Amino acid sequence: MTLNTSNGSIYTHIANQIATISFGHPASNSFPSELLARLTNELNLLSNNPEVVVIVLKSDGDGAFCAGASFDELLAVSNRAESTAFFSGFAHLINAMRSCSKIIIGRIHGKAVGGGVGIAAACDYTFATDEASIKLSEIAIGFGPFVIEPAVSRKIGKTAFSELALAPHEWKNAYWAKEKGLYAHVFESNNKMDKEIDFFSSKLASYNPAALKALKEVLWEGTEYWETYLLDRAKISGKLVLSEFTITALNKSKKQ
Repeated sequence: MTLNTSNGSIYTHIANQIATISFGHPASNSFPSELLARLTNELNLLSNNPEVVVIVLKSDGDGAFCAGASFDELLAVSNRAESTAFFSGFAHLINAMRSCSKIIIGRIHGKAVGGGVGIAAACDYTFATDEASIKLSEIAIGFGPFVIEPAVSRKIGKTAFSELALAPHEWKNAYWAKEKGLYAHVFESNNKMDKEIDFFSSKLASYNPAALKALKEVLWEGTEYWETYLLDRAKISGKLVLSEFTITALNKSKKQ
């Protein structure tokens, strides 16, 4: 199934009990709210699809994996309701990944910023290339990585999270991310990574789906409160993004 609009694309291919979801956007695979909602909906559908055992989540192209939130849309919001609704999109996506009954394998082929790091963290098992550096730039722009923090801290711990969040201009390389637990494996090329993903996902798809579903529940045990907690976090970002500081920073970033 393919869904293409001016706000990005979602493509899902199902074969041999493996669903591969590809998302894309011309602006470095960033997320406007429409694309966030469509990806969330696709994950919810696949969660209930008996023909799917494993999901592989990837993005288009060979540049950035995901540049996070759409700066164009952030600049377009004009009130608290709109800004909170935008950040709630990331909350809904992470909750969909968390509650999805299928194991989600992340394919991180390039740089991940902000929400892109959150998406990688919300995957159950993640493969990356050595080009997959990460950065949390939100504090420099005037708000913070509040919605994605629970997912990122769950994977790498609060100390490593603070190293990212408090150094918003600093890239951490893929091997740092692997050492901290964000990535399970790092490869020298997309080709080597894809061969391993094919092998790994095929193996998982051959296992008992009921056992995998039960394991997924165990892996995310204790996060049930995120259903409302992440939405509360979205309110914090929604308030801060309307500040004069943030608007100036966003405009400056767009011109760079």
